[in-house]
Amino acid sequence: MMSAPLRRALDRLSRQLAPGELVTDDSTLKKFSGDKWFAVARPDAAALATSTESVSKILAFAHEHRIPVTPRGAGYGYVGGCVPVQGGIVLSVEKMNRILEVNDRDFVAVVQPGVITATLQKAAEKKRLFYPPDPASRADCSLGGNIATNAGGPRCLKYGVTRDYVLGLEVVLMDGTVTRLGGRAHKNKTGFDLHRLFVGSEGMLGIVTEATLKLLPLPPYRALLGVGFDSMRACTRAIREIFKAGFLPCALEMADQFTLAAARKRTGSNRLEGANAMLFVELDGQERSVRGELKDLEKLVKPLKPVFIDRASGAAEVEKLWGLRREFSYSLRDTGLTKLNEDIVVPRGKLEELVAFAEALQKKHGLPVACFGHAGDGNIHVNVMVDFTQPGAKERSEAALDELFRQIVAWGGAVTGEHGIGLAKKTWWPLAADESVRALHQTVKNALDPQRLLNPGKFLG
Repeated sequence: MMSAPLRRALDRLSRQLAPGELVTDDSTLKKFSGDKWFAVARPDAAALATSTESVSKILAFAHEHRIPVTPRGAGYGYVGGCVPVQGGIVLSVEKMNRILEVNDRDFVAVVQPGVITATLQKAAEKKRLFYPPDPASRADCSLGGNIATNAGGPRCLKYGVTRDYVLGLEVVLMDGTVTRLGGRAHKNKTGFDLHRLFVGSEGMLGIVTEATLKLLPLPPYRALLGVGFDSMRACTRAIREIFKAGFLPCALEMADQFTLAAARKRTGSNRLEGANAMLFVELDGQERSVRGELKDLEKLVKPLKPVFIDRASGAAEVEKLWGLRREFSYSLRDTGLTKLNEDIVVPRGKLEELVAFAEALQKKHGLPVACFGHAGDGNIHVNVMVDFTQPGAKERSEAALDELFRQIVAWGGAVTGEHGIGLAKKTWWPLAADESVRALHQTVKNALDPQRLLNPGKFLG
């Protein structure tokens, strides 16, 4: 129940904004109560900002009246990062969705935070330009959310993650101050690299209202090799051989037996038949060189006795084969089990150990564990599959996750590579970051948001 003082304060804020920018109807508040994770919390109001000025007014008012504010992009996060656990205002930027510029001379795009990632990619490609970061949800997730979580995707092996493409940001701080950081030059060493401080900050330091993003020339040709193996051991060996031979693929993805079985059932595709593990290797560049490298890759993997080798050449065929890879997450959901998707990262040389550890985890806790993802940079989605109707399932899943994260940290890995900490991994934040690192985070937070009003209740409290 909203308190009377808060209700009066929100009424005053509503009068300062354009009609429809502050709403309290049940359907909107329900929509903005969670993301793709399990937690939900109802906000007291939703602010549907339409401009930087609106965001500034909302934050300044919230700062003055000590009202919590939870930033929200498209709501496609997987860790509860935009769940308003302390109520207050959810500040959505989904209506700030204009591409302001795609410049083929400066190789930059200037966008508002609500622009959908795939929308920018298509606009860039029309000018023969390329925005590489490609999270699996790129057709639905927003660039503001990508910046907040430093999103990655398959292509980050060769091209890097969102952080590597952020040249400049317009950010509104918690007190309403509007600041512009960085710029549109591709190199800039003027003071601290402050714009990148906000990349991956999970909405706890400020709200991005405009981003200047680096673009690249669009590679004119793409090809993809889908290689099935009878074991994960052969699959991980193939990865080693590919790097050892000097290849740097655009993307290098793998999937295990459980994932492939689920994908076969969902898609009905016979392209996956007979494989207990699979590797996707994408190459891009000039057509002649890509075709030559594709042939060399086939020669490289054939001694490992693959079950099949599936080839795709040209953008249309490549996207068709990638379509199978993009079904993996949905296929696991179709099993009827709850998918606890952990985007852990291990040093690249630990891939084989990770696969063996996941198999041991499955046997020890009696829970299926499905592994797929970005093998090229060690960012594997380890999915603990749980039937929560079974007695003791919750406790066994929590024990499995705790064991997984502890091993990942012991190997020098990371508990999250692209989804963030949010609520889902809050328990393991002290494990992932030592006391000095946690204290430094708190120092930065206190400097920018001393009242701790911006996205409260997450890993910084």
